[in-house]
Amino acid sequence: MFTIDLLKGKGVPAKTCPEGVAIVVVAFAVPLIIALVMLCGFLRNRIVISIQTGAIANYDEKIIQLADAVQLQKSFENEKNTVNSLLAEVASNISGHIQWSPVLVTLVENMPGSVFLTQLDVKQDNVKVKMPQKDDPKKIIETMVPAKTLQMSLLGSSPAGCDKEVRDFRDRLGAAIPAASRQPLEDIKVAQQVAKFEEKDAVSYKIDFIFKPRL
Repeated sequence: MFTIDLLKGKGVPAKTCPEGVAIVVVAFAVPLIIALVMLCGFLRNRIVISIQTGAIANYDEKIIQLADAVQLQKSFENEKNTVNSLLAEVASNISGHIQWSPVLVTLVENMPGSVFLTQLDVKQDNVKVKMPQKDDPKKIIETMVPAKTLQMSLLGSSPAGCDKEVRDFRDRLGAAIPAASRQPLEDIKVAQQVAKFEEKDAVSYKIDFIFKPRL
């Protein structure tokens, strides 16, 4: 077989070798691989960012819920402190009042037969006392506190027949009233004067049971 080269060797294609083909393939493959790796990394980062964004949103929601819970707890704490303060004030006010029913029963049980009750009243005055300051017990302050006085008026037939019974009545009540009222007495004052009852001579007694101020 004869080969006729009319172009005198200039038109014959160069022979290819495996090394050249490999170089060309590698030259095209490396950028492609790098591009694929970058694409995979980009997609992976997008997935991670999406997951982290969802997690952050979930944490934000939990933080908001916890913030609401903390605010609610603070509200409950403030309400509890307010209620405790009111209860303390109520307890203080209750302790400053006297249950008069036991006192009236004691009075009736000890009333002598020679006199009868004409008037019964309770008077309350504010008196100035010295007491330790609540937040600083070492500091003594002056304050106004309520002081109660149980006032009663009795009427008897004559001093000769009533004086002793009224004194005994005063002494019995002086011992019984503190137990009945649960408040100590500070003083007992007795006054008497001549009076008229049904156009007859009589004697009127006024007895004041003065309670100690409640601090």
